[in-house]
Amino acid sequence: MGRKRRKGGGGNGVLQSLPVLAVVAAMGFDFYATVFVYLDHWVAGGVQSDRGLFHAGIFTWITFMCFFSFFMAAISDPGSVPANFGPDAENPQKEGMKSRSCEKCDAYKPPRSHHCRVCKRCVLKMDHHCLWINNCVGYSNYKTFLIFILHAAIGSLYSTVIFFCDLFQTNHDFTVRSTALFYVLSGCLHIFLSLTMSTLLGWHIYLLTKNMTTIEFRGFLRDKWLAEKSGEKYRHRFDIGLWNNITQVLGPNILKWLCPTSLGHLRDGTQFPVSS
Repeated sequence: MGRKRRKGGGGNGVLQSLPVLAVVAAMGFDFYATVFVYLDHWVAGGVQSDRGLFHAGIFTWITFMCFFSFFMAAISDPGSVPANFGPDAENPQKEGMKSRSCEKCDAYKPPRSHHCRVCKRCVLKMDHHCLWINNCVGYSNYKTFLIFILHAAIGSLYSTVIFFCDLFQTNHDFTVRSTALFYVLSGCLHIFLSLTMSTLLGWHIYLLTKNMTTIEFRGFLRDKWLAEKSGEKYRHRFDIGLWNNITQVLGPNILKWLCPTSLGHLRDGTQFPVSS
C-alpha cells in the first residue's frame, strides 16, 4: 500500500475562523467586564485599591493562561502519523491491536488514531475535531487543550461570582435601559460559560482518569455492555491506573502539569501501554 505524507500543523486558517474569533471576543469581553466594570463597582476604590488589585491580578493571570493555552491548542499539530509508519513498526502482542489502514489517506495508521474528515488526515490519539479552536484535539495538543478548558472554567466561575457580588452589593440605576441591558446580557453570558466550561472540564477529567478519548468512549460503552451481558467485568484496554493515566497526558512532573509548553514527556504517539 502506498503512503501519503501527512501535513504538519493543525491551525490553518485559524484567524479567519468565526468560531475562533467568537471565543477570543468572549474572553476579551469577560476580562474587560470583570476587571473594569464589576470590580470597579464592587470594590471600594476600584482596581486601584489593594483588594481590587488582588482580584484583578488573579483574574489577569487566569485570562492570560486561558488565552495562551487556547492559542497553543489552536496552532499546534494535534499529532501527525510518522511518514515511515508501517505494520512492521508495531508490536501487536504488546499493544493488543492489529495494524489498520486508512483508505482515505492510503496509508497505515497506528492504534488510537483516526481520520478527521475536516482536517482530511489521520490524527494520533484523536479525541475530536474542535470547531472552537479550528483544529483537532489529539495526542500532541490534548494537554494544552485541557489546560485551556481548566482556566476557562475557573475564569468563568470567578467572573460569575464577581458579577453577582457587584449586582447585589452595589447600587445600580437599572432605570437606564443600557445599564439594565448590559447586566442582563452579560449575566446570561457568564452563567452560560460557567455551566458549559465546567461541564466540559468535568467530562475531560473523567476521560483523563480513564485514559480514554471521546471517540473511544463510544466503543467503551458498547464493549462494557457486551461484557456485562456475558457476566464478565470490562476494563478499557488503555486504562493503566489513575496515576499512570494522568502522567501519560500531563507528564511525570506535577510542577509542570499546568505548563502548556511542557510536552517533553510525549513520544511519537504510535504506541501505548495496555492494561494486563
